[in-house]
Amino acid sequence: MTTRPRLVLATRNAHKITELHAILASAGLDVDLVGADAYPDVPDVKETGTTFAANALLKAHALAHATGLPAIADDSGLCVDVLGGAPGIFSARWSGTHGHDRANLELLLAQLSDIDDAHRGAHFACAAALALPDGTERVVEAQLLGTLRHTPVGDGGFGYDPILQPLGDTRTCAELTPDEKNAISHRGNAFRALVPVVRELLG
Repeated sequence: MTTRPRLVLATRNAHKITELHAILASAGLDVDLVGADAYPDVPDVKETGTTFAANALLKAHALAHATGLPAIADDSGLCVDVLGGAPGIFSARWSGTHGHDRANLELLLAQLSDIDDAHRGAHFACAAALALPDGTERVVEAQLLGTLRHTPVGDGGFGYDPILQPLGDTRTCAELTPDEKNAISHRGNAFRALVPVVRELLG
């Protein structure tokens, strides 16, 4: 009997675990995927990197070292063209308080209040990393291109979803169904790009 390889994902978000599990399963990869909650003694990692890729690798390596298992981590955020790519890696704490979605969104809209529609280009970016206990690492990146609305629209999603309108759509990310969003999202695309890496490194 062959034992399924175990993968640990650096998250305590059950939705993110379900999303990655579905992507791996649809690619024919039979793995035992668990979240960081399966290892409660493992501390959270400070995101001290200067890029999404660096932060994803920091978290993946720390989890792989602590658990002795292959580990996946991701880091993502919103990059606004006229702000030179900001908030970027500071997206979750743009207003000064980590995870305060409404304050982050309102501050960003205020900063862009005099920017017209032609110059409100932006994208969500995500880096997903796989690290092995022996130090082997791979990282992939993906984006969701769009434009920014002047006011929030929609009740779904989180973070900046109510103001980013994907290119080719008339709705914001917060107006999409979960399945619609997963099909085009930066994180979904990064996880899908990671599939051949998982297959290569885990057999």
